[in-house]
Amino acid sequence: MSPSRPFVDTDTGELDTAQLIKEAIPLARLIGAVALVALIPLVFRIVFDGLLGLTSGLGFLFILVSQFILAVGTGLVLIYVIVRANQIIDE
Repeated sequence: MSPSRPFVDTDTGELDTAQLIKEAIPLARLIGAVALVALIPLVFRIVFDGLLGLTSGLGFLFILVSQFILAVGTGLVLIYVIVRANQIIDE
C-alpha cells in the first residue's frame, strides 16, 4: 500500500483545504512575527534620519540590524517548515 499524501483527501483525491489552512495559519503568524521584529529598526531609522534630520552611520546600523533579523528569521521559518514537514510525514 502506498503512503498517504499530505494535504490530499484520501476519499476523494482532492486537496484538503481545511488541513492546508490549519498548517498555513501558524506559518503566517511566524512570518508576520519576524517581519514585525524586523520593522522595529527600520522605524528607528525613519525617526532618526527622516524626522530628526540626523544623517549618520546610525541609519546604516539600523538597516544592518534589520537585515540581520530578516536573515535569522528566514532561517527560523525554514527550520519550522522542515520540522513540520517531518512531523506530517510521520503522522
